[in-house]
Amino acid sequence: MNNIIPNERINEKEKRKSLFLRIEKTKIHRKFDRISISKIGESAVGKSSLVIRFVKGQFSLTQEPTVGAAFLTKKITMKNVNYKLQIWDTAGQERYHSLAPMYYRGAGAAFIIYDITSYDTFEKSKKWINELKKLGDPDVRIALVGNKIDLVKERVIEKEVGEQYAEKNGLMFFETSAKTSENVDQLFLEMTVQLENSKKLTKKIDNEFSDSSDEGSVTLSKVKNHNNNSNCC
Repeated sequence: MNNIIPNERINEKEKRKSLFLRIEKTKIHRKFDRISISKIGESAVGKSSLVIRFVKGQFSLTQEPTVGAAFLTKKITMKNVNYKLQIWDTAGQERYHSLAPMYYRGAGAAFIIYDITSYDTFEKSKKWINELKKLGDPDVRIALVGNKIDLVKERVIEKEVGEQYAEKNGLMFFETSAKTSENVDQLFLEMTVQLENSKKLTKKIDNEFSDSSDEGSVTLSKVKNHNNNSNCC
């Protein structure tokens, strides 16, 4: 049964959001196009928080560091096509660096994430990008993501700096906040649009509900096509 939040019960921000997304919880047998996404970056930039915010709609100030890698899925529907996003959340600690290629090789998309309050994480994101271009799929779609934009007073990497680097290197660009959820849905949905447009989808797979652990599906009502250096809102 659909679980649609009535407009009269949500605030103005949610009203605007409801024009973009319609949340449904469904359990029917459907076919899904599978999309593999890898999230890469230094420790404590908010990689896990972004995934959990998107998949579960949750945020915790005490998020434990990822050990090795974590795997989450999210089902979305866009333009009457069902997608299953398979998201690899890789650990950022140096001791796990050598494991990262195991998770981004073969991925259709990769998010390189930095913390806008940390110059070091921005500089290291460039190294991740170079490594990904060298060792990853040659056709992988890459997005540079500046996270923690809710920390306005602590910002050290201006938006224009990230945009310019992304444009120069042919990357998509976003700024997000896992804490407030700003641009988080757009990040994943825009990437899905880009992959759809570039035909980077794998074969159809059957969706089988083995348990009740799925977080439901997101039905995309409206989405805009952006260029490669989209800052998405």
